[in-house]
Amino acid sequence: MKIATFNINGIKARAEALPRWLEAAAPDIVLLQEIKSMDDAFPASLFEDMGYNVAVHGQKSFNGVAILSKLPLEDVRRGLPGDPEDEQARWIEATVVGRRALRLCGLYLPNGNPAPGPKYDYKLAWMERMRARAAELLAAEEPALMAGDYNIIPQAEDAAKPEAWREDALFLPESRAAFRRILNLGFTEAFRAREPRPGHYSFWDYQAGAWARNNGIRIDHVLLTPQAADLLTDVGIDKEVRGEDKPSDHVPVWVELDL
Repeated sequence: MKIATFNINGIKARAEALPRWLEAAAPDIVLLQEIKSMDDAFPASLFEDMGYNVAVHGQKSFNGVAILSKLPLEDVRRGLPGDPEDEQARWIEATVVGRRALRLCGLYLPNGNPAPGPKYDYKLAWMERMRARAAELLAAEEPALMAGDYNIIPQAEDAAKPEAWREDALFLPESRAAFRRILNLGFTEAFRAREPRPGHYSFWDYQAGAWARNNGIRIDHVLLTPQAADLLTDVGIDKEVRGEDKPSDHVPVWVELDL
């Protein structure tokens, strides 16, 4: 089963690029971020015609997450628990059943800039809520994953120019420590489980020729519970998508699980 995460930076802007990638890559499941669309404006029929079931947690003009799945989506839940007043659409969950059931959590973690400030406080508080949900997933002792745009550069080797990110919310010590607290509960970071070398990125800014100079960062991650990690057979980053027509500034990151 091939499961991908992809921050598309606007479903309207990616109306041609996303279906093109789906046809070429043929993922079974895709967790989308930053769809920038209300639920009723999301072009679900486009993806249903391609054989996908669709679940959306949208927000007008900002944020928004969705799941596309060749398998039926069960027990869909929208919103990260822990703050009933949080109206930002950044978290969606569902279960799919292949040979085993798999709990999917798609996330768009807050950017947090400028830091310090209220946006950074929100980022850290959101990550603490995520840690609580992650602990619940582990306690269930079932295959589960949390995938999406984490807006976290975990280590210096995950940036072409780490010195340029020293004061950024994506790379501040407090941000990376919060990420490690989640990871160290017992999750496996899928890409690093298979590829320890530097030079692999999932985001290139639109500005200053970042793509042409390969000035990227790796901020899109897939975290696996031990039961899901045992099923991991492959992982990859579809870097070439960034060089195609009308690309997102992110590219898909995918895992294959023996499900």
